[in-house]
Amino acid sequence: MSLGSARRLLEHFSRYRFASFWANVVLAASVALLVAMAAFFGTSAAQHNAALHLTQADWQVQDAPGFRALPLAVDSKALPSAWQPVELPLALPIALLRQADGSASAGATRITWLRISTRGLPATQAPLALYGARIKTDGTIAVYANGRQVHRAQVQGPLWNSTRTPLWVLLGKTTDGAPLDEILVRMEHTRGAQVAVSSLWLGPAEALEPRYRMRQWLQQELPAMLSTAFMAVGVFALFVWFRRSHETGYLLFFNLATTSFLRSLHFYVGVPVANDWFAWLTVNSLFWLVAVVHFALRQLHGRPLRWFTGAVVAWTVLTGVLTLPGLAILRNTPQVTPLIYLGAALMGVAVALVGGISAWRRSGEGRLVAVGIGVCVLLGVSDWLLQNNFVSPEGWYLGAYTNAVTFSVFGVLLYRRYVNAIAEVERVNASLAQRLAAREAELELSHRRLREVERKQTISDERQRLMQDMHDGLGSSLISAIRSVEGGSMSDDKVSQVLKSCLDDLKLTIDSMEPLEDDLLLLLATLRYRLGPRLESSGVALQWQVQELPALDWLDPTSALHILRIVQESIANVLRHTRATEIRVATERQASGVRVSIEDNGQGFDVEKALAGAGGRGMQNQQRRAQAVGGEVSWRSGPAGTLFTLWLPLQRGVRAA
Repeated sequence: MSLGSARRLLEHFSRYRFASFWANVVLAASVALLVAMAAFFGTSAAQHNAALHLTQADWQVQDAPGFRALPLAVDSKALPSAWQPVELPLALPIALLRQADGSASAGATRITWLRISTRGLPATQAPLALYGARIKTDGTIAVYANGRQVHRAQVQGPLWNSTRTPLWVLLGKTTDGAPLDEILVRMEHTRGAQVAVSSLWLGPAEALEPRYRMRQWLQQELPAMLSTAFMAVGVFALFVWFRRSHETGYLLFFNLATTSFLRSLHFYVGVPVANDWFAWLTVNSLFWLVAVVHFALRQLHGRPLRWFTGAVVAWTVLTGVLTLPGLAILRNTPQVTPLIYLGAALMGVAVALVGGISAWRRSGEGRLVAVGIGVCVLLGVSDWLLQNNFVSPEGWYLGAYTNAVTFSVFGVLLYRRYVNAIAEVERVNASLAQRLAAREAELELSHRRLREVERKQTISDERQRLMQDMHDGLGSSLISAIRSVEGGSMSDDKVSQVLKSCLDDLKLTIDSMEPLEDDLLLLLATLRYRLGPRLESSGVALQWQVQELPALDWLDPTSALHILRIVQESIANVLRHTRATEIRVATERQASGVRVSIEDNGQGFDVEKALAGAGGRGMQNQQRRAQAVGGEVSWRSGPAGTLFTLWLPLQRGVRAA
């Protein structure tokens, strides 16, 4: 084997291992069910020893003009025809009916009588019951014990589900207390009906009821539950298709469930459908089911098969038209209907073969569906043989479980798609997670680089600011002092004062770099700490009347330096010019900002003249710095002292009221 072939084999095994696993699970469940059934029948064998297995009977056939009312009492000796011995099960009733054709008059219906002797029944006081696996007819069934009617089923036509309903008759005590000697079974049917009777059991009801319940459950109740479950999942698939209309597989699954449900109408005897339409639905739904499976197969292997698809559709439509009750071209008769079912079986075989060949190298799922079709065809053929009396009437209808096979096969396909969809979502999520992690790493690297650039830019800006402040403030003051000293025009006190001012400027520059956390009071407290000794040496008393203020989110080092210089300049003016002995510093919160006021008790000055530049440019600098931070300054001076006010906004862009 080549390496490529081995690789393909491995891929094939890994891809379809779940389908094999599912098949093994179904097989194991089937074996377990059979073992349970065997154990059940084994445990009840002892109880059947008390029952009588009836395999011998007498029979006769009567012609009748139509279905009649059931008599309440019948005397077997008064029946017109002669009794003939027959063995049960009655495997070939059609041949027996043909034997009676020579002596029976022509009529629309026939009545088949079976007379069963109860001699040999063990004596018991328990209630008796009559059980039979199957009595197949299309008319009424009645049972008579010692000539008295004890059971009747008066449903005629295809809705009567006698082929799948086991016979169960409870035999009460006779009114006169006489022992049970004879049982008559009356079967009314059309002339061409496929009549069959299994062997019968007569004995205590408690001994026969488990076998009857098991047969009833396996032949009617379990297939009905499977069909209902299939239909429920099909409705769910339909609603999924409403949201995902591009995925036609869900619509095909719904069509499969619907056609399978219609095919199983035999298990819902109470469905209000007319007999003719009932027969039309149950017959044609089989063709619809095969056609839907063909379309599903075509979707799996991807080959159009136009000629074969056209033939399948044409055959399905033609059968539906020919069997319409209104047209009555092909009537639902015992001679015609078996041939129609045979045509459906041939159509199923053709779809399985063509689909399997087309999917052989294209789709393992297609091969699985083709095998499922073959299994369903075999189950249907076994039913056809049983229905037409080619096999014993005591056999089992296996076609009732074609729904389970179809449900299992297409359930595997849907489950695979569900699992593959989850795996695809997980793969996409993993890919997205990887891409997101890579993107986050890129963003983190970019963010680190940006922070580094911002840090360097901040350091550069701060260095530039410090250099500018030192050049404009400290540098100019030192240059002026040096020139004055060199020119001999400045006394030692003046030089000392200039140097102290330079030192104050340097301290203010350093203080502006401290982390303030938007706290103006902390900034003012730093200034108080710096200027306190100077005020004390000048004999000026300081009254500190500040209150809690809101945070100023725009308070950066540059703005802090502007505020410090404004307040320092105001206090310096008081010390230099007003001869004050007391300074009061106060703060106040206003609607849109905060107010810092500095008030002294000096001699005052002319504000307008000072603003005009007569005494220097200190006040103009204060105005300029206040405008730089979005604030405003004002002075009010008189003989009793001067009040300086600095207003600062809470938010940038807000003006004072």
